[in-house]
Amino acid sequence: MTQESGKTKYYVLMEELKDAILSGKIKAGEKLPSENQLSEKYHISRHTVRKALSILSQEGYIVAEHGRGTFCSQRMGHLKQSKNIAVITTYISDYIFPRLIQGMDRVLTDNGYSIILKNTANSRTKEAKVLEDILTKDIDGLIIEPAKSQILCRHMNLYGLLDKYQIPYVFIQGVYSQMKEKPHILMDDCQGGYLVTKYLLNMGHQNLLGIFKADDFQGQERHKGYVKALQEAGYSYDPDRVIWFHTEDRKTKPGLMTRLLLEQGLPVDGIVCYNDQIAVSVVHVLREMGKNVPEDISITGYDNSVMAGGDVSLTTIVHPQEKLGEMAAELLLEKIREVPEEKSQIPRLIQPELIVRNSVKDRRKKEEN
Repeated sequence: MTQESGKTKYYVLMEELKDAILSGKIKAGEKLPSENQLSEKYHISRHTVRKALSILSQEGYIVAEHGRGTFCSQRMGHLKQSKNIAVITTYISDYIFPRLIQGMDRVLTDNGYSIILKNTANSRTKEAKVLEDILTKDIDGLIIEPAKSQILCRHMNLYGLLDKYQIPYVFIQGVYSQMKEKPHILMDDCQGGYLVTKYLLNMGHQNLLGIFKADDFQGQERHKGYVKALQEAGYSYDPDRVIWFHTEDRKTKPGLMTRLLLEQGLPVDGIVCYNDQIAVSVVHVLREMGKNVPEDISITGYDNSVMAGGDVSLTTIVHPQEKLGEMAAELLLEKIREVPEEKSQIPRLIQPELIVRNSVKDRRKKEEN
């Protein structure tokens, strides 16, 4: 056995055995080779073998039976009717997610299911690890908000295992481009981005700035709606009037770039923000610069979160958080019950609704001298 990129020998063996279990080469209940056999096969010490097996045992992949040997965990057999549903979201405790999960929990509890809740912090690496973990558990289905859904999925093999084990799953709020045929429930984010942008234009705004998230499906779709509204109104699209940010710089880049562009003299009378969180952070930056919302610059958000109701109450797009959670749970239950697609009662695309508040000024009226 050769060490890979600085990994220790026991870790390399552990990963190889784990891959064999996850791929089905080693099946649930199957006996693993003995420590001596693994030691001879991989040319490593028994101590190294024991360290690898210890990790797999702690993570639930294998079980040791005294006097009999080590076996692949029966949990890898994915017995049906566990009455457990895994729910994986990018975040859990803030913004729209508590209400989203409440909606799922209400439907699933009413149908006798329990939730195994995980989050990925919108990290693809963590999503892969979470999927590996739930593949060792007995679950009847999965609801997942994909991490960085605008980027190609790098762990298609894990979704392939869900398919192989006939564990149904439903994507929410985004879907990987390689998996658009899989069950999913989305907001019509293109239409949402269109509605907020069109409203600003209808209110007489001529110098818009757009702030969008680059690494998820929602950001790309909301940007499409922004572009559509501009073009429909006869304005040419200017890429220099769009600020793109990623998950890692979401707390700093939107405000920083807004300040920089305004200090450079870019004329701006309205800003279309990716969501309410970004809108609130931009309002703070504008205030620090001595600008008032909406008197100097109008702002729109997205999601109609609790944050939209501050002292500057945001014009925003309704996100039916609990309803989306309920719909996702109901769709998953249909998949578990093998309801034919043509008989499904669950819509897959939620239409957006504009909520008008006081963060947008009507600039159609000419100022009186």
